[in-house]
Amino acid sequence: MKRLWLLFSQTATIVLAAYFVVATLKPQWLGRSPSLAGSVALIEAPAPAPGEVPIGSFRQAAQKASAAVVSINTSKNTRRGANSSDPWFRFFFGDQGSEPQGGLGSGVIVSPSGYILTNNHVVEEADEIEVILNDSRRALAKVIGTDPDSDLAVLKIDLERLPIIVLGNSDSLQVGDQVLAIGNPFGVGQTVTGGIVSALGRNQLGINTFENFIQTDAAINPGNSGGALVDTGGNLLGINTAIYSRSGGSMGIGFAIPVSTARQVLDSIVKDGKVTRGWIGVEPNDLSPELAETFGIKASQGVVITGVLQNGPAAKAGIQPGDVIVKIGDTPVANVTQLLAQVAALKPGSATSFSVERKSKVIEVSVVPGTRPKPRPSQQ
Repeated sequence: MKRLWLLFSQTATIVLAAYFVVATLKPQWLGRSPSLAGSVALIEAPAPAPGEVPIGSFRQAAQKASAAVVSINTSKNTRRGANSSDPWFRFFFGDQGSEPQGGLGSGVIVSPSGYILTNNHVVEEADEIEVILNDSRRALAKVIGTDPDSDLAVLKIDLERLPIIVLGNSDSLQVGDQVLAIGNPFGVGQTVTGGIVSALGRNQLGINTFENFIQTDAAINPGNSGGALVDTGGNLLGINTAIYSRSGGSMGIGFAIPVSTARQVLDSIVKDGKVTRGWIGVEPNDLSPELAETFGIKASQGVVITGVLQNGPAAKAGIQPGDVIVKIGDTPVANVTQLLAQVAALKPGSATSFSVERKSKVIEVSVVPGTRPKPRPSQQ
């Protein structure tokens, strides 16, 4: 009897041990779902179908535009001074400027022919420009032309099967529209950030001569310059140019040049190798109470001319210091920014009517604009 009891107890122990092992490791063999003591019941979303885009995602816009956004590496050989080869100079001051300087930026492929839009400050004074595509292809770029007044430059690379971006309509933008910024910030690799249009027509920032910026809170950082600002369809709206920052990084205030401006610069550079703008040779200032008192001006709006270049187009037309330009053609002029933009749009050599207020009288003068020379601060 004792032997039978011992056999029974051993058999029961083995069966129970086997049950616990199976219940722990293979519960499905017992028709049970795997679970752990104290676990929480969770509800999992079904896996998305292949190609399905989550609601609210900008995946398609990012994929569409990113292929045409490139990284730009520049190098500049250090200019050696006259004494740099003098052994005594090198002994006291070291071998100065022996290492080439490099820079980072971004660009946007806008043509199957290989034309790339970027910022002038990205490629300015560069001796070598390397373009890196999103598919890792590399090519040396040639500068077709630059426009420091708008801080734009046009490059060209010779590669086949180039992805190109679709140009959008920046004139239809409204504050609050969603946008994406694409570029290569800090050289970490291509990055997409999102935000909205914070403001339009930003000017008088002291960044460029001609300013009409799109302001956005999409994160733009050093290295993003020359990259793309696109809409939710992946279409190009602007060229990212500058940020307002106290730390060197994004603070939610970035600026982009509208694609409407960029396209005009691109067409002019590709066609003529440069951008031709009108110029009348005056020093304009916004009308202020101080200037009004100084020149005895009673006009309430317009741009006061405080200086006229001798023998310039304005001087030949009879414009004098103290005159207030109130209209160019049929378009009113409210500030210096508008005057610069309207004069720049004039065709050199073609006479244009200017409405000028002088001593409380409005007179019409015919000005034949010349071609704008190299940029000069506060000159037009």
